[in-house]
Amino acid sequence: MSKHRTRNLPAMMIHLAFSSWETIYRRTLMMAQGTCDAAEYQRMVIEKAEAMQASALAMMTGQGNAAALAPYLVRSRANARRLRRG
Repeated sequence: MSKHRTRNLPAMMIHLAFSSWETIYRRTLMMAQGTCDAAEYQRMVIEKAEAMQASALAMMTGQGNAAALAPYLVRSRANARRLRRG
């Protein structure tokens, strides 16, 4: 079982909010500085489509709200970590 399914939904939402804010901040800074490359722009679109697909599958198979939110949380946290290093 994924560690995200064992968390409660409100805690997942808080983690998603903070990691999303950090990702948005860092990407906005990259755009303002002119350092956001085409690969990063492409990643922004592709990751959302993949998360939406995984989330829809979780909802269609009755896995619950936490499982539906997990794909967004996983990608958001990974982006924040990656952008923090870069």
